[in-house]
Amino acid sequence: MPLALLALAVGAFGIGTTEFVMMGLLPDVADDLHISIPSAGHLVSAYALGVVIGAPLLAAATARMSRRKVLIALMGLFVAGNALSAFAPDYHWLLAARFVSGLPHGAFFGVGAVVATNLVAPERKARSVSLMFLGLTVANIAGVPVATFIGQHFGWRATFLGVSAIGLAAIASLGFLIPRDHTHGPTGGLRGELAALRSLPVWLALGTTVAGFGALFSAYSYITPMLTDSAGYADSSVTLLLALFGVGATVGNLVGGRLADHSLRGTLFGGLVSLVTVLALFPVLMSAQWSAAVAVALLGAAAFITGSPLQLMVMEKASAAPSLASSANQAAFNLANAGGAWIGGIALAAGFGTTSPALAGALLAVLGLAVAATAYTVDRRRAEVPAPTPGRLVATHVPPHPEHANH
Repeated sequence: MPLALLALAVGAFGIGTTEFVMMGLLPDVADDLHISIPSAGHLVSAYALGVVIGAPLLAAATARMSRRKVLIALMGLFVAGNALSAFAPDYHWLLAARFVSGLPHGAFFGVGAVVATNLVAPERKARSVSLMFLGLTVANIAGVPVATFIGQHFGWRATFLGVSAIGLAAIASLGFLIPRDHTHGPTGGLRGELAALRSLPVWLALGTTVAGFGALFSAYSYITPMLTDSAGYADSSVTLLLALFGVGATVGNLVGGRLADHSLRGTLFGGLVSLVTVLALFPVLMSAQWSAAVAVALLGAAAFITGSPLQLMVMEKASAAPSLASSANQAAFNLANAGGAWIGGIALAAGFGTTSPALAGALLAVLGLAVAATAYTVDRRRAEVPAPTPGRLVATHVPPHPEHANH
C-alpha cells in the first residue's frame, strides 16, 4: 500500500483522539471552568455540530481545489481549533473552539477517502479506505487513553496542545507523502457536486449509515453503566475495557476493508446482521465479567466491519461528487452518534433495564438492514430497466422527406 495512506491515517488518528477524548476530560474541564457536568457535555455536542455543518459545506466549497491542498488546509483548521481550545479563557470560548475543531472532521475523511481510492488499484479501494480509518480506530486504543492520562495529570489544556502537535505532524506527512498529481476535484464546481446528490441510492446509503451506526451508539453511549451495574466491573476497569472496543473496531475495520473488495454489499449485510446479533445478546453477555469483555470487543468489530463498505458505496452512488458524498457520510455518522445516544437514553429512562439501550440498538440495526435491502432492490430494478435502442433514438429524429422540404 502507498505510504500516502500513512499520512491520511496520522490525520485520522489526531481527529479520532480529539473527538473522543472530551468524554474522559469532562470532570476536569467542569472543575476548572466552574461549570456543571451537563454543561461540559455540551462541548461534545458542539464538536458533533461542527462535523455535521462543516462536512458538506467545506467539501462543496473546495470542490474545484487540489485535494492535496484541501487536506492540508483542513488539518490546519483542525490545529487552529485545538490550539484555541487549549487557550480558551472561559467556557463560551471553549465551546466555540470545539465547534471549530469539528468543522474539518467530516471533510477530511470525505476528501481523504477519495484520495485513498485514487492511490490504489480498483480491486483494493475498500482496503485503502479501511487503512485511512485505521488511524481513527487506533485512536480509541492508544490516543484517547494517553490523551486522557495527560489531561488528568498535566491539565486538560495540555491534552489539546498535544493534539495540535499531532495535527502539525499530519500536515507535514500530507505535504511530503500525498502526490501532487491526480488529486484535483471535479470541474463541475459546487453546482455539479450538489446535483450529484439528487439520487435516491445516495440517500439510501446515507440512511443505512444513520441507522447502522445509530445502533452502535445507542449501546456504546451507555456501555459504562452496563459494565459496572450489570457485569459487576469496578469503575477503574472501564478504561481498559473501552480499549477492547478499540481493538475490536480496528480488527473489524481491517477485515471489512478486505472483504468489501470482494463483495461490497455482501460485507455490508454481513456486518449489519452481526451487529443485530451482538446487540440482541447483550443482556446475556453482560451477566458475567468475561462475556461482557467479549461483548465490548465484538461490538466494535461488528460495527466497524460496515465502515469501509458504507463509505465506498456512498462514493460510488455519487460518482460525480465523491468528496461531497463521502463527507456527507461522515455527517451521517455524527447524526447517528447523537440520535443513537438519544434513543438509548429513552429506553434507559423508561425503566427497561441497564442493557435496554443495546436492545434498542438491535432494533436500529434491523432498520439499517431494511434500508440496505431497499437500496439493493432499487439498484436491481434500475439495472433491469432496458436502455433505449439506437433505432428508437434515430426514429425520433428522422429528417423531413425531400419532397416536403419546401413546405
